[in-house]
Parts: sequence; structure tokens; C-alpha cells
Amino acid sequence: MNSQAELAEQLDRARSHLRAVAFRMLGSVDEAEDAVQEVWLRASRADASAVANVTGWLTTILGRVCLDMLRARRRRGEELAAPAELDEVVGHAGSADPEDEAALADAVGLALLVVLDTLGPAERIAFVLHDLFAVPFDEIAAIVERSPAAAKKLASRARHRVRGVATVPAADLARQREVVEAFLAASRAGDLGALLAVLAPDVVRRADGAALGGGLETEVRGARRVAQETVTNAGRARFARPVLVNGAVGVAVAPRGRLALVLEVAIDGDRIAAIDVIGDPIRLRQLRLAVVDIAPP
Repeated sequence: MNSQAELAEQLDRARSHLRAVAFRMLGSVDEAEDAVQEVWLRASRADASAVANVTGWLTTILGRVCLDMLRARRRRGEELAAPAELDEVVGHAGSADPEDEAALADAVGLALLVVLDTLGPAERIAFVLHDLFAVPFDEIAAIVERSPAAAKKLASRARHRVRGVATVPAADLARQREVVEAFLAASRAGDLGALLAVLAPDVVRRADGAALGGGLETEVRGARRVAQETVTNAGRARFARPVLVNGAVGVAVAPRGRLALVLEVAIDGDRIAAIDVIGDPIRLRQLRLAVVDIAPP
């Protein structure tokens, strides 16, 4: 590669790949675009004449850029999404733009993005590059400034946290997943009858102060009252996905992949007996969240 024009052409060809990697590392379309732009600036100042694999080289630069951004974000203090932001996203749910951030987050996997946010910067870089994009550990080691063995341990530790550990047998976990999926499907459809079928007659819905909107009660009892309230939240249900919450199946509500609420769900047989809606940032950070399963990139 002997000219800036050739480099620009190569970057243009790799842009979609770089955006995909950056979005999974950062969880934000705007930050991903900023990262790709920074890659161009750094690459244009470097000597690329001896580079054989341009996409791999650009990905390495991107990894360093994203690592710096994640570290800066952590120094500033990570902020979770607020219920007000969730309502704002719901209000714009009719957008048909295929590049809309909410649509992209859904394509990547809302649950995965939520859990990735619980990882340290180096863990997230190692996991995303290796497990989602098959980057070798010797290349990851150069990015995170560790040995290949240490980079492998970072990815392994991240993988363990992403997958989590269930506290119930596999058969019970599968049953919990079916019940939660049925609840979410009925919630998205605003189907009162389907909700009544999946809620226990004496179900209790509790919520902390941070999770409540105007006029909502801290506690609601009875299947019909809980179902009627849930029907009014069909827009929010678009951003809800099953996750492991402290080892059992629950729900994460994450506009644009940013955690706003968690529902801890108690299941008795094939019905939901209790729902605890958590929105308090301190409580949310104390939860052990993991994906139920990982979709391929």
C-alpha cells in the first residue's frame, strides 16, 4: 500500500466490519462511529507500506481505540439508562431506519450488550475480538498490553461471566425460559388473555422507587390487575429480553442495549408467581447478569 488513496479505499472496504466490531465493544452507534473515525486518523499517520493484512491491522488499531474509550468511560463513571430514556425510545418506536441504534442493538442481542457492560475494559475487548470475531490471542495481547496467555485468561474470565452459572437444573431452566418468553410475547402483543394464562391468580408485582413511573403503585396483587398494567407497557416490552438474573431466568429491559430495568421473576409450575421490578442503579449493579444463550455474531 503506497498511497493515502489506497489506504482510504481499504478503510472504506473495511468500514462495515470495523463498525460491527466497535459497536459490540462500545454498545453505542455514535461512539462506534467516533472510534472508526479515530482509526482512520491513526492509520493515516502510520507507515502502512509493509502491511499485508490491512483489515487485521485496522482492527488492531480499533481495539486500542476502543480500549482507551472504555477506560475513559469507566473513569467518568458508567451511567445506566434511566426510565425516562426508555420512555423516550418507546416514543420513537415507529422509526423505520435500519441503522437506528435500537434496531442494531436488537440485531446484536440486547441481553449480550447488557452483560458485556458488566465486564472490565480489557475483558470486553478480549471476549469480543476472540469469541465474536475470531481474532488470535497474540494479536489481542498486543492490544491489551498483556501476554497471549494473559489475554486468553481475560477472554476466559469474560466468557464465564457472560454465560453465567445457573442455580437450577437444566430442565427447570428451560421451563423458566418458556414461561418468561410466553410472558414477554403476551406483553409485546398486549394480549390480556395470554397474560392471564401465564400469571398465577395471586401473582404479586413489586417495584422499587426508581422503576416506577408517575402514578404506578409500589405493589400490585392479582393476575388481572398485573395483566392490565402489563398491557399498558407493550412499548417497553420491545426492549425486554430473557437473561439469567442471579442464576435464574429473569428479564432485562434495555433501550439501545443500555440496562434500564431488571425483572426478577419467581415461577411456580408453569406460571409466574411474583415479579420484582428493579430500577435502582445500586441494586442493578449488585445483580449477577448473564445471557441465557449466545447467538452467533
